[in-house]
Amino acid sequence: MNLLTAPWLSFKRRDGSQEYLPVTAMVDPDIVDLALPRADFQGAAYQFLIGLLQTAMAPEDKDAWVKRYQTPPSLASCQEMLEKWKPGFELDSEGPAFMQDLDSLADEKATDIAGLLIDSPGASTIKNNTDHFVKAGRVEQLCLDCAAMALFTLQINAPAGGKGYRTGLRGGGPLTTLVMPADSDRPLWHRLWLNVRDTDSWTYEPPGTSDSKVFPWLGETRVSDKGQKTTPEDVHPLHPFWAMPRRIRLNIEAAACECDLCGRQSEYDVSSLRTKNYGFNYDGPWTHPLTPYRFDPKKPEQLPYSRKAQTDGLGYRYWEALTMKDEKEKGFLPAPVVLDYADKCDKADDFDVELPTVAGLWVFGYDMDNMKPRCWYGAHMPLLALEEGERDLAQRWLRQMIELTDSSARLLQAQVKEAWFSRPKDAKGDVSYIGASLWEATEQVFYQHLMELGELLTGDAPPQRFPSELAASWYRAVTRQAAALFDDFALSGPAEQLDMKRITKARNTFRKKLHTGKEAKAFRKTGRLDDNGQQAASKKQGETA
Repeated sequence: MNLLTAPWLSFKRRDGSQEYLPVTAMVDPDIVDLALPRADFQGAAYQFLIGLLQTAMAPEDKDAWVKRYQTPPSLASCQEMLEKWKPGFELDSEGPAFMQDLDSLADEKATDIAGLLIDSPGASTIKNNTDHFVKAGRVEQLCLDCAAMALFTLQINAPAGGKGYRTGLRGGGPLTTLVMPADSDRPLWHRLWLNVRDTDSWTYEPPGTSDSKVFPWLGETRVSDKGQKTTPEDVHPLHPFWAMPRRIRLNIEAAACECDLCGRQSEYDVSSLRTKNYGFNYDGPWTHPLTPYRFDPKKPEQLPYSRKAQTDGLGYRYWEALTMKDEKEKGFLPAPVVLDYADKCDKADDFDVELPTVAGLWVFGYDMDNMKPRCWYGAHMPLLALEEGERDLAQRWLRQMIELTDSSARLLQAQVKEAWFSRPKDAKGDVSYIGASLWEATEQVFYQHLMELGELLTGDAPPQRFPSELAASWYRAVTRQAAALFDDFALSGPAEQLDMKRITKARNTFRKKLHTGKEAKAFRKTGRLDDNGQQAASKKQGETA
């Protein structure tokens, strides 16, 4: 099966119907999305198509990018452009096979195909009978389509896998951030092309169709049994899209199969695979076009590290880190495609293309505990693309909004424990859900204010100080919601176990500190609010923040 010509990806049409089609269907204006059977497959399929476009059809400059954005290639033209790349995308070849080791690994013992799925329980988990939520034996056979996507998903997200089983180029379970159109009804082509960079902005030598420095499965594996490393200097800049840390060979049989993931009947069965350790050992200053990074500004000699999902999800507390660069204080490095979108917006008038100031950002990834997946997270949030001066103001104000929630959430969590326990510092157990509840309760209000701020900053008379009305609205939203949550949590236990004297004392302390904390005072000062968080008259209109 060749992944550039076979109908192996499930696409969603504008009328809601789904159909398995070749990858060239991405240029059809009637195709609005992908429709894979798992969330991690959905994210991986987007990355596959974006990587394919960046490799085979990268525009030479922003003019070319705009033309392709507005008018995708025809189906015939797309097929023609992909034709020469076909040899690198054979899945079931005895020679070079997509995302598989060039060696047949014939001497290695076959293992269950479920090992391709990151969330499948490992041997130790099964032995100890601790596969409580994700049971062993749920996936025993796959069709070729699902096997191909499972293989690709594992390679681009590979977590630690035991001695010599290498993690992915971005580390195990990286976050991916994709720019999405503001209009959810846009065709899939726009969703993909927004994440393709022109080669004037990202300069590299044109890739060869059989270059193993781009497609590692076309050449000998860089074995790392003695710790040998693969650095960016060893490969092509496009290699991150096709990185292959694991040595794997699928066992494909011509036999009837009912796929345990998609449920379809197939003429080919993939029930096992062969693996070997010590494959590509990625090390060095790697960056991936679709992944945000962070570094320590105080230690510039240290390498940046890719952001991962956390146990507290993907709420707006991470919005700034995912969308706005800060090299001086926080060390935030959003994904290059996110920064590239902001640059395109700056120059949109020059290229006669409509790119909205508020677009969308789709962020997703596994929360990993070493080799154990704890959760898959996916979230959609607004992406604010502003010119440099406007961006600096927005970043400063939005950071203060986030800091107000952060301080209020920490206070809420601490004082609820004071209400619950006579010795709160000795109380055991994870109560992080208390603070998380405030983030969750205020998320939609934050995004609403973010979009309002974007409209103000791009209007005819952009403010140079934090708009007092917006500041007052946010202050009330956070403090009132925090107060309501305190009462809900503090009184949530059995009536006979409630100590009303302790609860009242904790409540009074909470209410006082909620408005007198450092972050609350700083926010009220910036927003020119009185002690009750209401808008205060300013005598210095026009003064900069």
